Amino acid sequence: MDKQFSIAVASGKGGTGKTFVSVNLFYALEQTGLRVHLVDCDAEAPNDKMFFKTDLVDNKKEIFQQVPVINLQACTFCGRCYEYCRYNALFFVPELQKISVLYDFCHGCGACLVACNDGAISERDDLLGEVNTFVLSQNTALFESRIKVGVHSSVPVLKAAVQQAAGADVLLMDAPPGTSCPFVQTVARADYTVLVTEPTPFGLSDLKQSVQTLSSIGIPCGVVVNKAGLGNREVYRYLEEEHIPLLMEIPFDKELAAMYSGGKIPAAEIPVWKDRFTDLYHQIKEQYGISSRQR
Repeated sequence: MDKQFSIAVASGKGGTGKTFVSVNLFYALEQTGLRVHLVDCDAEAPNDKMFFKTDLVDNKKEIFQQVPVINLQACTFCGRCYEYCRYNALFFVPELQKISVLYDFCHGCGACLVACNDGAISERDDLLGEVNTFVLSQNTALFESRIKVGVHSSVPVLKAAVQQAAGADVLLMDAPPGTSCPFVQTVARADYTVLVTEPTPFGLSDLKQSVQTLSSIGIPCGVVVNKAGLGNREVYRYLEEEHIPLLMEIPFDKELAAMYSGGKIPAAEIPVWKDRFTDLYHQIKEQYGISSRQR
């Protein structure tokens, strides 16, 4: 394979089974001899590592951003930095000659540094989190993004994790739940996105939001229905109406649930599931080929 093929596994809400799909697909692809990297992009609560028997960190990289430091001795309290800041990250009372950085709101964009004409603003490193690399075999590695407690945005850390994971035949990205910035920053780096949903009203509502978001940025997608057999048929009707491919169904099965809750990967335990997830990959490739020619 000449070019890395990137797949995001995402959902509009938590608990639908995207990690289940991610780790099983990861295992199945390794068995085919492909070089596969898995990125846990849910930096607020990464849990992919729980399914692999390793605690050995091959590499730990701390991720920083530059944040402003104001020299009050040089500051003329002109207010230009306050006017430039779009994140309301500066507290400024000109009458009292008071100004300070509200670091909980600061995005490290550097606008205040550009705005200051008095040389009163410099920058320092601020730790956001880390990327941990776990080499699992000759062909596979897990890249775990993990933000520091209290950090408001996981985006810089997950972006760093995806960047470090480059170079495999297949890059799998286990996306954060929801459709906010971390979701967008993950799927925007994918060639194709697998949306995992449940056949319930809540599942359908969140699926629609995810599909709309992907459509707006031009990323092709298909759907895996987890816990099939529960709920109703509304999700299936929606897929038919919108011409969205149904890639796979995972039944509501107590054996699978017990295996997964015990930290086991069904594709590694039951041959038929390894075959099904291998077939899922071939379906994704087929759908991507169709979609890429139409784009």
